[in-house]
Amino acid sequence: MAPLRGANRRKRKPERSLPAQAQAQAPPVPQPLAGDWWDAFSRRLAAGQPSEECQNFETAFKMSRKTFDYLCSLIKGDFTRKTQSFRNFRFGDKVILGVEDQVAVALLRLTTGESLLSIGTCFGMNHSAISNITWRFIECLEERATCHLKWPDPEEMATIKAKFERNQGLPNCCGAIDTTHILMCSSAQPNSNVWLDGENKNSMVLQTVVDPDMRFRDVVSGWPGSLDDSCILRTSCFYRLCQKGSRLTGQMELPGESAGSMVREYIVGDPSYPLLPWLMTPYQEHCLSSEKVEFNKRHAATRMVVQSALANLKERWQVLKGELWRPDKHRLPRIIYACCLLTNIMIDLEDAVRDGMLALLDIT
Repeated sequence: MAPLRGANRRKRKPERSLPAQAQAQAPPVPQPLAGDWWDAFSRRLAAGQPSEECQNFETAFKMSRKTFDYLCSLIKGDFTRKTQSFRNFRFGDKVILGVEDQVAVALLRLTTGESLLSIGTCFGMNHSAISNITWRFIECLEERATCHLKWPDPEEMATIKAKFERNQGLPNCCGAIDTTHILMCSSAQPNSNVWLDGENKNSMVLQTVVDPDMRFRDVVSGWPGSLDDSCILRTSCFYRLCQKGSRLTGQMELPGESAGSMVREYIVGDPSYPLLPWLMTPYQEHCLSSEKVEFNKRHAATRMVVQSALANLKERWQVLKGELWRPDKHRLPRIIYACCLLTNIMIDLEDAVRDGMLALLDIT
């Protein structure tokens, strides 16, 4: 990590607000269930579910059975090598957890954001068992699911650029960049003030580049909330790759009246970012010409995709929406990365539950 002394503070940017109806849809943690819940749950998964049970499943996990089954198959080998068991403290029975059960526990932790103790109480499990299962799940995702979060290859990039131009009229645009703050509990540790953001709250910053489908293409997190967007960008691997010509180097010739003019690949960012050959920011001077006003409109519309992606990330994975425990700051970037991976998996699998949630939130 680069030296933090003298880091600039900035105001946190307002994130896209979500309708009250959408916020009301976030499912609560399941209430305490019967002692044979795990067995019944596994049987339902194995045998298939009636439509009503399938709907309840999708409400609880915010994903389709198709996605859930894919996650289970992805990590099954790692989970079955070491069985997980716990003693139900309400009934005293020792229960062996299958892969589906453990994936369900981890997903409930990430989707609800409830504490380990609260989720453990619901299922008669010790909070340490919930923690162990969740971290095994995150570690498996880091090992098995990285193919779902990568910089586009040339064929994918051509599709991305065509879609950005078709949607908002910006030619050769390859993505949109922005940041968001993940809140953490305060700490009395030395130099803890560096984590205070512009709202005087302890937070960690997530920077991401997304494509027109709100798929995360590059993510970096772990930086204190006091750092501004420009500082985080310049210390990121993404910046170094672009500066040395490993990314965003392609060019295209403009058609029509601009024929003969060349424009290189670029991403768009808000005014908090520096203007660079591969990073386009809006015009800021007063008395803009009609052409510059039109460019700013298209630029802002293109940028909305990353703002929507970050709002959806926090709404879907509620663990990122509340205050996370400060001593786990070294693990927090891994939680963030796992949630980004899960979001991309749902996009890649064309998860119908995700599409329905985006429609409810009016994020498209």
